[in-house]
Amino acid sequence: MRDGVSCCLSSYFAVIFFAKIRKKNEIRISQIFFVSLYSKLIKKKQMDIFKKRLENFGPLGKYADFAHGYYMFPKLEGPIQARMTFQGKEVLCWSLNNYLGLANHPEVRKTDAEAAAEWGLGYPMGARMMSGHTKYHEQLQNELAKFVFKEDAYLFNFGYQGMVSTIDALLDRHDALVYDSDSHACMIDGARLHMGKRFKFAHNDMADCEKQLQLATKHVEKTGGGILVMTEGVFGMVGDQGDLKGIAALKKKYKFRFLVDDAHGVGTIGETGAGAGQFQGVQDDIDLYFGTFAKSFALIGGFVAGNKDIIRYLTYNLRSQIYAKSLPMPIVIGLLKRLDLMRKHPEYREKLWENVNALQLGLKSKGFNLGVTNTPVTPVMLNGTVDEATQLTYDLRENYGIFCSIVTHPVVPQGIILLRIIPTAVHSLEDVEYTVNAFAAIKDKLTSGEYAKMGFREMTV
Repeated sequence: MRDGVSCCLSSYFAVIFFAKIRKKNEIRISQIFFVSLYSKLIKKKQMDIFKKRLENFGPLGKYADFAHGYYMFPKLEGPIQARMTFQGKEVLCWSLNNYLGLANHPEVRKTDAEAAAEWGLGYPMGARMMSGHTKYHEQLQNELAKFVFKEDAYLFNFGYQGMVSTIDALLDRHDALVYDSDSHACMIDGARLHMGKRFKFAHNDMADCEKQLQLATKHVEKTGGGILVMTEGVFGMVGDQGDLKGIAALKKKYKFRFLVDDAHGVGTIGETGAGAGQFQGVQDDIDLYFGTFAKSFALIGGFVAGNKDIIRYLTYNLRSQIYAKSLPMPIVIGLLKRLDLMRKHPEYREKLWENVNALQLGLKSKGFNLGVTNTPVTPVMLNGTVDEATQLTYDLRENYGIFCSIVTHPVVPQGIILLRIIPTAVHSLEDVEYTVNAFAAIKDKLTSGEYAKMGFREMTV
């Protein structure tokens, strides 16, 4: 082996000597030749795939031994409402996307129970295309389409894989995908499946979006493909809306189709709750509108809405739905009830926004940085370490009885602690006032260095 490597090195230096009198690109060719030859001589040892992964649990998994069950994978118990039980204690909960308070609504609970008793949880069996299709699935699709002002809609058994599958079904290797850098993980995973070119623009930066569209246009002019632009209606981590109006305006200059993931927007914003597109006045410019049932609807699943032709195409080409079980009937019946309540009771959305405005104004009055949120998602951004974040979270939960989601590095930049608060229609103004005062207290402790002195607080359950 050593003789082979020495011979290879000698050959390499000889090639470099003579290549100096040639063009730079020829030097590069000789270097590529050497690297290719050298890699064949030096082989790496094969690893067991499990052992390889267990040696590195990842950026979040590395905390598993001293965070599981408390900071991560906590168990909230009891009816889904403003106050729930954590570790045997009642906590004021700001961590659930139950925006309109429908999860524990008495009419919803009654409908869910009756549907389960009538149909059972297994019906219909099979995928929609084969044996899992019913008139109630069709009814829900029709009513959802009307709710978001589109011609037709199609249901997903899971929103995440529905989005991944939509991107996969729409694009082939000749097409180009242009997307916001802060897009949700389901959109990123869909983008990873795309075999063609991807163009990412800086978050909500329309100048960069146009630049990427120019590059995408040049690309598809060579391949004969098309362009899909996608972003979110509401960005769920920091609460700002995607610049749908800005992207829609670019349709006048460039040819593309527009996909919007409005998981946090549907039901919460817009005059009738039809989401960010309605709020920004560009719902008609959105070619495919994606919504989830896991937030305002307080259930599970999702849907995509658009014109009849493209929905019909997706119906026959969404692999995640063709080869997976249909939404169970109790969920479909429960969703019909939830949608009916959304339409008939705008006061639920009005109460949500009363709490949102009170909470965000109260926190700002105490000097908190909430970023640029203009939706119910309320991110409280603090300066601090992961160690301080554990002490702060423990203090909030154990001494103030407040439960909210905490996000630290690597999800957010190092030195940042993000406390994400989700107000709902079932919170009260008293809940808001108490929380604002509690946050002011923990902020004082953080800035005074009290949490820093304590180090990392291990909590496993």
